[in-house]
Amino acid sequence: MFVLCGLYIAGRVMFSGPSLQSHSGMGQRKAHEMMEVVVKDNDSRNKIAVIDVDGVIMSGISDRSGRSLVDMIEEQLESAATDKRVKAVILKVDSPGGEVMASDDIYNLIADFQVKSSKPVIASMGNVAASGGYYVSAPCRWIVANELTITGSIGVIMHGYNFRGLMDKVGIRPEVFKSGKFKDMMSSDKAEGEILPEEKKMIQDLVNETFQKFKSVVADGRGHANKSNGKEGRKLVDNWQDYADGRIVSGKQAYELGFVDELGNFETAVERAQTIAGIADANLIQYQAPFHLGNLLRLFGESQARSQTLKIDLGFDFPKLKAGQTYFILPTALPR
Repeated sequence: MFVLCGLYIAGRVMFSGPSLQSHSGMGQRKAHEMMEVVVKDNDSRNKIAVIDVDGVIMSGISDRSGRSLVDMIEEQLESAATDKRVKAVILKVDSPGGEVMASDDIYNLIADFQVKSSKPVIASMGNVAASGGYYVSAPCRWIVANELTITGSIGVIMHGYNFRGLMDKVGIRPEVFKSGKFKDMMSSDKAEGEILPEEKKMIQDLVNETFQKFKSVVADGRGHANKSNGKEGRKLVDNWQDYADGRIVSGKQAYELGFVDELGNFETAVERAQTIAGIADANLIQYQAPFHLGNLLRLFGESQARSQTLKIDLGFDFPKLKAGQTYFILPTALPR
């Protein structure tokens, strides 16, 4: 017999009811049932939903229910959109960035949510909100950062390793059969002389194209926010693109450049959310995926599969990031 119990640290636990139907433009599937947890009870009928973007932004499975970070944020936004008592959302960001596609998916979800629900999203930056962490903050109606927050890093990186020198030393030579001269581009076993100039140009063009998209996201997001906020918010300085070269900036510098609207902490973001939403107070809530027995059994299966995996120690760790894939991420977050 299994005995399942729930635990929460502070506040009340409530269920948002049966499976939520997705909104127009917010996805075509039915959302998972989400559990609502009150993290700060201010004895108010109004609510502000807090959504975390914590750690590297990836498209892979990130929780015990088998969902990705993008899936979880989508379902939380759907829940916030359907609840009339939710007046605003705070996106609590503490991330060095991550995958290009995952960052862009979250950006679109936030932008679409604000248009469809007419509820503002306020970004609250923590220790780090750089590269992809800033990308997902850009569409928010208002951005709050601490003076010491590490942000910026507006740029794109494609990371990989070439092992050909090591292979030559131990007498290993790759045998490659391909249908076209570029089919093995970015291969980790190509000698320097085998990497064609056209190949390098194509990769750089891809990076440059993605970088232009990043800059357009910043320009559009901050432009829309400035139009909505008027004189209350900050406007991008005229030469802001000079600082979009991958460099990191402090929260204070970001404020001076117009990348963020206000300096403060999470409480500052809460107060700003209430002001923009036109409410005097609100309970702070979060959405969590309820635990199911099926998830526990699935995790047992995964553990057993991992125990049967053959691991070879080569004296160094292979990068966790995928080679040949573009990222909005701080270089310091890359594996060494």
